[in-house]
Amino acid sequence: MIVIGAGAAGLAAAVAAKEMGLEVVILEKEPVFGGTSALSGAAIWIPLHDKDTSDDDEGKVLTYLDALADPDDRPRREAFTRNAGTALAFFHKCGALRYTPRVIAPDYHPELVGASDTGRVLDVDIFDGRALGHRLRQLRQPLASHLVFGGMMVNRADVQTLLGFGRTVGATRRGLSLLARYLGDRLTGWRRGTRLVVGSALVGQLANAVFRQRIPLLLGVGVRRLTLCDGRVTGAQIDIDGVAGHLHARRAVILATGGFSGNAKMSLAHRDPSVPHLSMASASSDGGGIALAQSVGGRLAETGSSTFFRAPVSIHRRRQSEIARIAHLVLDRAKPGVIAVDRHGRRFTNEADSYHRFGTALSRLKSLAPGEPTAWLICDARALKRYGLGLARPFPAHLGNGKLVRDGYLIEAPTIIALAGKLGLPAEQLAETIASHAAAARNGRDPDFGKGDSGHNRALGDPTIVPNPCLAPIDLAPFYAVAVYSGDLGTARGLRTDANARVLNKADAPVAGLYAIGNDMHSIMGGAYPGPGITLGPALVFAWIAANAIAEGDPS
Repeated sequence: MIVIGAGAAGLAAAVAAKEMGLEVVILEKEPVFGGTSALSGAAIWIPLHDKDTSDDDEGKVLTYLDALADPDDRPRREAFTRNAGTALAFFHKCGALRYTPRVIAPDYHPELVGASDTGRVLDVDIFDGRALGHRLRQLRQPLASHLVFGGMMVNRADVQTLLGFGRTVGATRRGLSLLARYLGDRLTGWRRGTRLVVGSALVGQLANAVFRQRIPLLLGVGVRRLTLCDGRVTGAQIDIDGVAGHLHARRAVILATGGFSGNAKMSLAHRDPSVPHLSMASASSDGGGIALAQSVGGRLAETGSSTFFRAPVSIHRRRQSEIARIAHLVLDRAKPGVIAVDRHGRRFTNEADSYHRFGTALSRLKSLAPGEPTAWLICDARALKRYGLGLARPFPAHLGNGKLVRDGYLIEAPTIIALAGKLGLPAEQLAETIASHAAAARNGRDPDFGKGDSGHNRALGDPTIVPNPCLAPIDLAPFYAVAVYSGDLGTARGLRTDANARVLNKADAPVAGLYAIGNDMHSIMGGAYPGPGITLGPALVFAWIAANAIAEGDPS
């Protein structure tokens, strides 16, 4: 079996197939492995993973999903729900995935029947990168938003630890332990911290299983085309350092190349070209797998509520060159004392809603001028110190914030009127928005957008703030802003597949010998976003489903 792509989906499919007795090779065109998965927060939405202690059931899960997604896609949602627990247990048993169920993890649409606050989301356990040896250098570097002190990875729990540094004995001790581990890594010659969390930990665990199973993972290998024999995909023409070659697949080829967010032309064809848009996906997610499938008869799905899994994104530039893109997911927007305003100086949505819902609202806004931001996150000195804002870190990791101000990423002003002037917003309207928000904070209820009303909102707020953990006045100078743009975490639109992940042609018949998973496969949610980890959960489950189908003889 040939797997094309070395993100979480591709690595998981390879591990599963090898455990099932197949010979496997993984091809990755980049010099590093991990794809967009390595850049992710690595939440995994897998319902029914603990049937012994949960009161959840397939009926509740499907009722919830059906309210959001395309009715025609129900067979794939049924396959996902039916196999989710089995697939997770498989990867756990073979040592490819260690995880911890998230205690409180409300679904992103709590207003719908079947939504749950618990039992459907997993967090990947911390992984010791030293287990990868020299191949740790080949793991894609994490995003700047997952790092502090230049190379120490942090997850949500670590952030809370650092926020409590110097305030409680427990947090200070844990913080010192984190710092000591990182310092030890750097002093012993590692180029990065070896304590891996979030996406790096997920990919690290799966890659460690790949290396342990002695599955060839070939980097820097391009795939020119798929080969056919009697209408069946039988292999791939490849390119290694300019030298052409051919690999024969006796069983099947699995596409797991990450979708097409990195392809500017394809992306532009599926969105409003007048709205600036930034992707957090790996640049290598350029639609290559989709093009390969189309060349042998596969087709891109036509339906879906959104082509993208959306999120707000900010950019840190220095001397006019792009340095980093930052997705604003869970650490700032929902916090008390933080609001988002459009070019009119008005709020436009519930800041504490999921990044996809916020990103969808953001994608409908117009900018002041071509290429300019469409909105800004605004906070005061108190909120910045407690929670940070994008790349701007809270105390005590705040020493780099001054540089962000000098670079123009973090905009600082002594008054709201002065801040409006720096942003080019109508000063009177922005002041009115701030005053209205302060009144809502005092009353504990946001009458305009309901920030803090739902369990999902409150889980992301600050529980020490009452009466609403998501609301606080913006009144302590200086005041700050970060520009945000419409963006995405990857593509939801992909190749049409059946319940076994087989790629389908225009007649809805399988392309024999060809499978697609991850973001190459059209999302089972058709662009909706029911909960944290809706990309990685199905990616892992359909990796197992595809491998199992191929091992049993490839029903195509």
